[in-house]
Amino acid sequence: MSIRHSLLALLQDRPRYGYQLRTEFEDRTGSSWPLNIGQVYTTLDRLERDGLVRKEGGDGGGHVIYSITESGRTEVGGWFASPVARTKPARNELAIKLALGLTLPGVDVGAIIQAQRSVSIKALQDHTKSRRDISAQQRPADTARLLVLDSLIFQTEAEVRWLDLCEARLMQLANPPR
Repeated sequence: MSIRHSLLALLQDRPRYGYQLRTEFEDRTGSSWPLNIGQVYTTLDRLERDGLVRKEGGDGGGHVIYSITESGRTEVGGWFASPVARTKPARNELAIKLALGLTLPGVDVGAIIQAQRSVSIKALQDHTKSRRDISAQQRPADTARLLVLDSLIFQTEAEVRWLDLCEARLMQLANPPR
């Protein structure tokens, strides 16, 4: 996830200070990816260094206000216009855990699959309930949150299906055809 571009995108609306950016990011993404406030300010420092944002002074309450520059607008415009690269898949801790578990003696991979399936199904139920709750009283501002929830639901459904496949392959290993 590009925190850099996310902060630039939020600054297109209006100038803000770091905590406002963090809160706005979490509100707009349904709090799916919490941001560390230190990460926000470190990113803002880098954006300022790169000429993509500038400090506008304080708000009188001790907060430094940042605004986007023309270079920043160009940068975030390019980010929105470009597809997300799929050249290098993200590391999947679960896939790594299962792959290593299969290659090491004494690891109960079936138990790992069952434990993960339970957690994944619970997450799927929680995401689905959140989606239903938001949809019941949907306002135009909720569309972004619903898109994020839909993404989480589809990812979790795919994970459960993949776990089913992993379990089926384990059964094939345990019971080879004669």
